[in-house]
Amino acid sequence: MVNDATPTGREALPIELVDAAGAAVGTCSVARAHRSPGMLHRAFSVLLFDASGRVLLQQRAAVKTRFPLRWANTCCGHPAPGQPVTEAAGIRLREELGLAAALGEAGAFTYRAADPRTGRVEFEYDHVVVGPHAGDEPRPDPAEVADYAWVEPGQLERDLREHPERYAPWLGGVLGLALVAPR
Repeated sequence: MVNDATPTGREALPIELVDAAGAAVGTCSVARAHRSPGMLHRAFSVLLFDASGRVLLQQRAAVKTRFPLRWANTCCGHPAPGQPVTEAAGIRLREELGLAAALGEAGAFTYRAADPRTGRVEFEYDHVVVGPHAGDEPRPDPAEVADYAWVEPGQLERDLREHPERYAPWLGGVLGLALVAPR
């Protein structure tokens, strides 16, 4: 179990609490929002596609406070209160993987998932953000990303069904919205 009594770094940053429709209702720290039972807050999940339609996944770093070492979408995070989602997503994409992309929103969904390993809870109004990969080689920040891989969406859907424990619990929802979005 992670001790977040005195959050530091990213865990201390303010994020936006929202209602079920995604309207802002307040703010708190990242750490506080992720304590059980979780507080519904705004988040984003980025998924990049290459020219052949494959998606870029990352394996979350071992030091992540929620779902470490699980495979997830290209990157994810929380916009600061009032910050446009695509702006925040572009910043995190550069920070985590050293990439830039033209990003657009594909939709949003809400999910709640408790991490049995860390005791933290994800309860997020998650904006799915998609974009084309420009061809640059990812340069992962090892504090954020353990590994990355390009995967065919159909193969990923099958593996999500057969081995859900390998993946972040939000990845299925992200992939579902991303696949129907115009790219």
